[in-house]
Amino acid sequence: MAIDARGLGTYTDFAGLDRLKAAAQRNDRGALAKTAQQFEALFTQMLLKSMREATPGDGLFDSEQTRAYQQMFDQQLAVSLSSSGHGLGIAAMLMRQLGGAHAAAAPAANAAPSSAPAADAAPPAADAAAADPLGALLDRAGSALGGLAARAQRFAEHWLPSGPKEFVQALAPYAQAAAKQLGVSARALLAQAALETGWGRHMPQHADGRASFNLFGIKAGERWSGARVNVPTVEFENGVAVRRQDSFRAYASPAEAFADYARLLNGSPRYAAALGRGDDIAGFAQALQSAGYATDPDYAAKLRAIAHSAPMDEALAAFKESAALPSTRG
Repeated sequence: MAIDARGLGTYTDFAGLDRLKAAAQRNDRGALAKTAQQFEALFTQMLLKSMREATPGDGLFDSEQTRAYQQMFDQQLAVSLSSSGHGLGIAAMLMRQLGGAHAAAAPAANAAPSSAPAADAAPPAADAAAADPLGALLDRAGSALGGLAARAQRFAEHWLPSGPKEFVQALAPYAQAAAKQLGVSARALLAQAALETGWGRHMPQHADGRASFNLFGIKAGERWSGARVNVPTVEFENGVAVRRQDSFRAYASPAEAFADYARLLNGSPRYAAALGRGDDIAGFAQALQSAGYATDPDYAAKLRAIAHSAPMDEALAAFKESAALPSTRG
């Protein structure tokens, strides 16, 4: 008798857990598959939890209620991922380790030809795996996750958002953390980053194509000891746009970029008028321009326009919906 594939379709389905227990008592082979699937769901949930805890500070518009909804969403997401297709592959590995994939191979093993190696000639690695199947499973899972982490790192190094929604989705937590330090609106910081980089599409890059994550157009002066990139830029001299080659700071991540930007504004008296502006985006933008942050005479107007533009509204609304957060406008 096969187990209903819908047995544990939601993380709150306690009746499904009872059906799984009953199937296990009947020695139903399907119970092994479902148990392995639930193990994978639990592992995935732990992975998601670790990722959430690694984010810098609270999310944009965060609260106890939104965190509760986020936890429920992650729990359901873990169940859905493990039950769709092959999931992460952990359930399949666990099935093989626990004997769920060896039944068909048993007759062939019993009828092995006389030339087959003797049982005591098994490779040491096979003996180790047989002696510690769970350890072997975790080793293989760790290798697979290591590969995923490496691919994620390569993706991050060449990050190129497809549009405002992806741009805001990736940067909103860092914007919130920096905004708290500066006493300004996170929307204002996202708008400035969008202005400086064309919503992330025109960010300075290293010669090999890696992203510099310089989101605020901060140049690398003589006192800058970190990494840098040399790229063409446009400066305004006496109201006339002039193209030139210049050196810009480079960071390993968006988190570093926002942190350095916050240190720059907090540590320079010339930007004191821009700090503590709260939701006054216009005042913040004008204070930056008056302090000489950029040479573009329309810098403040452009920043305000992006902050209150339809793409920004739609991007923040999409971010709010994905994180179950209330709407806000700074």
